[in-house]
Amino acid sequence: MIYRRVLLSLLPFSLMGADWPGFLGQDGLARSGAIKLVDREKLEPNILWKVSVPGKGWSSPVVVGNRIFLTTAIPSGAAGAAKPDQSLEVLCLDAASGKMVWQTKALTQNGETAPNIHSKNSHASPTIVVKGERLFAHFGHMGTVCLDLDGKILWTTPGLYSKPVHGGGGSPILVDDLLIFSADGIDLQAVIALNQADGKLAWKTERNASPSRPFSFTTPTLVTRNGRRMLLSPGSDVLMALDPLTGKELWRVPFKGYSVIPRPAIHGDLAIISTSYDNASVLAVNITGSGVQDEKAIAWKLTKGAPHTPSPLVVDDMLFLVSDKGIASCLDPQMGKIHWQERIGGNFSSSPWFEATAEGQSEPGTIWLQSEEGEVTRIAAQKTFKKLGKFDLKDRALASHAVSDGNLFIRTEGQLLKLGSK
Repeated sequence: MIYRRVLLSLLPFSLMGADWPGFLGQDGLARSGAIKLVDREKLEPNILWKVSVPGKGWSSPVVVGNRIFLTTAIPSGAAGAAKPDQSLEVLCLDAASGKMVWQTKALTQNGETAPNIHSKNSHASPTIVVKGERLFAHFGHMGTVCLDLDGKILWTTPGLYSKPVHGGGGSPILVDDLLIFSADGIDLQAVIALNQADGKLAWKTERNASPSRPFSFTTPTLVTRNGRRMLLSPGSDVLMALDPLTGKELWRVPFKGYSVIPRPAIHGDLAIISTSYDNASVLAVNITGSGVQDEKAIAWKLTKGAPHTPSPLVVDDMLFLVSDKGIASCLDPQMGKIHWQERIGGNFSSSPWFEATAEGQSEPGTIWLQSEEGEVTRIAAQKTFKKLGKFDLKDRALASHAVSDGNLFIRTEGQLLKLGSK
């Protein structure tokens, strides 16, 4: 227990601070300080406010300062149209009250020509990322928009591919002066970087794989090892490592899988990825190689309880997973040894996140899980299974959570909620 508390105390201050500026929070690590629930024993959440969100979108909320940002798609045009146009919009809400601060139309999608999307997807699924006085909203093949924090559009870059499958999904990340995202449709499979200043193309690196089903929906992860920065980007049948500033390929590891969704997690010299469909496996891939790697780069593999959609979560010397069918797991991330696997019920798309122990408390931290059916489950972040509690939002929920200043923000199909004590 002391060992874990020491590790947490050594985390960069930004990880324990207020902002949650992109998908899975600061640096995509999906961790925060303790949140403020009224009754932790009974797990009765104090809902500070609950507001309706116009349209439909499965992008996760992000929180910067006292503002919440998210995207949505609002049907427009003729009432009752089978495929209405979609107004792709960026919303800003006040974190204290939930009131709408501004609402900006970013793009318009023609309903008649819009590709079909999956029943679990939306036209606004990638999560916003914020840096300084700018926010970046990505809408997959429709394009990318940069706005200031008052909702003024600064630049728009049209989509760089035109044939997505099931809609968009992967979120962008920021590296130095670049905005980087994956683009994996039928007509293009690549990793793309835009200049943050003007939205112009900085580099594009094609995957050069030949999967039978080339579409995927991943979010890149940035990692530094031995003084070398690497952008890790899985796609169908391949995990690529790129130089984030130039797009030059550093190494690749082939695998079999498509419609890859989870964001890679890192533990030591291993990247934890999922091969997604058809038969999901979790792979631990060594990230210190070069060139085209073979199976020797894969340290271990897990098939039972592997997620298709939720991202893996590393906490200290533990790896936490939740499968789409509701099997939660804790493993040794270096060896792949299973500490426990338990069925917790429900179906899952959102990614788990870790809540650190409150100051002065000796209990382990908490893993939070959000089911598609609306149930929120808390389990202890330890090597023996302990369920801490569950509550039901009574609304469909596929977006991942956001945490800021000790409060929890949850997006459901029609609402945004703030839970906490202030």
